[in-house]
Amino acid sequence: QVQLVEFGGGSVQAGGSLRLSCVASGGTFSRYSMAWFRQTPGKEREFVAGAYWAGGTTHYADSVKGRFSISRDNPKSTVYLQMNSLKPADTAVYYCAAQQFSFLSTLSAYDYWGQGTQVTVSS
Repeated sequence: QVQLVEFGGGSVQAGGSLRLSCVASGGTFSRYSMAWFRQTPGKEREFVAGAYWAGGTTHYADSVKGRFSISRDNPKSTVYLQMNSLKPADTAVYYCAAQQFSFLSTLSAYDYWGQGTQVTVSS
């Protein structure tokens, strides 16, 4: 059983930056593909960014390409999401997720989820 805990949410003005962290425990972190999703009230949870368990390949939603960057530190069992040039549209609860396969943008492929952390971007 893998447990995921997110850190780093908060409030920031448009154009600012935040870095989210997700610490995993209870499993072999390097064997899991990791991703960040986000959700706003009344909307489905959407894929933001993902990193495969093998190698350094990453993928991003079109809405965050060039602004967000996902990285992982396997010895620390941690995945990060660096968010730059934030916009009010980025306001959401951000969730960390883990899966043993490679269907990065497929929500149903993820076995483990964190509790979420709120990110609020004001104009």
